[in-house]
Amino acid sequence: MTETITLTPHSSSPTAKGFLTDTSLCIGCKACEVACKQWNQLPLDDLDWFGTSYDNTRKLGATTWRHVTFAEVPGAGGAGGQTNWLMMSDVCKHCQHAGCLEACPTGAIIRTEFNTVVIQQDVCNGCGYCVPACPYGVVDLNVEGSAADGKAHKCTLCYDRLSDGLEPACAKACPTDSIIFGDVIELQERAERRVDDLRDKGLPAYLYGNEEAGAGGGIGNLGAQFILLDDSARYNLPAHPSLPQDRTFGAVAAMAATALALTAATAWAFKKS
Repeated sequence: MTETITLTPHSSSPTAKGFLTDTSLCIGCKACEVACKQWNQLPLDDLDWFGTSYDNTRKLGATTWRHVTFAEVPGAGGAGGQTNWLMMSDVCKHCQHAGCLEACPTGAIIRTEFNTVVIQQDVCNGCGYCVPACPYGVVDLNVEGSAADGKAHKCTLCYDRLSDGLEPACAKACPTDSIIFGDVIELQERAERRVDDLRDKGLPAYLYGNEEAGAGGGIGNLGAQFILLDDSARYNLPAHPSLPQDRTFGAVAAMAATALALTAATAWAFKKS
């Protein structure tokens, strides 16, 4: 039976929607990956065997909007020690201040009534400005394979399903409730209680995606947050992300100063002549 949820859309209200991913519950089954591909009709990945991990999809991309990371961390005791398995279902963060949205020159990337970030495919011109603007390496251009269209793609947080009162396909398919969908504010409160519970059990849990961890540098809180059990780098998440465009002020100022100096020099040369 299809689950129906109540949605009250408003882009700036506490009813903004998002994900909470609890890595302590992830079993690496990849049901979320499959559900995402099925619902969004995304093509199959090249499932290469690299010999370094059981992870055969490797990263998020233009046709992979959900990706389960497998981090195999050697345990204490050296050779023969117990290996720690760290698994996490990664996805677009739907940032409060989205670098991709700010960099888009055509207005193809918009913020929806659910406070999620979506790329309008009929407006995207494939310029690729959004790709380096994402501090999490989420956005990608679809330039390979039979389905290549040269445009930017990423998770939409199942905007079509949300519009019909349904939860995203990945959260619906997760068998352990590692992926929880709901109001961002409520998810943060739930995450804080879960982190306290895990710490009481001796696990080094913390929340990634708030101002304390994973959402600094002017990005604001993330619409997709994660409960992690190790350093964020283990999960291929930056410890101190920031918007790339915020680091270009110095270069822009230098270019402006150079242009002003050249203009002044040209004007002086014409005046002399």
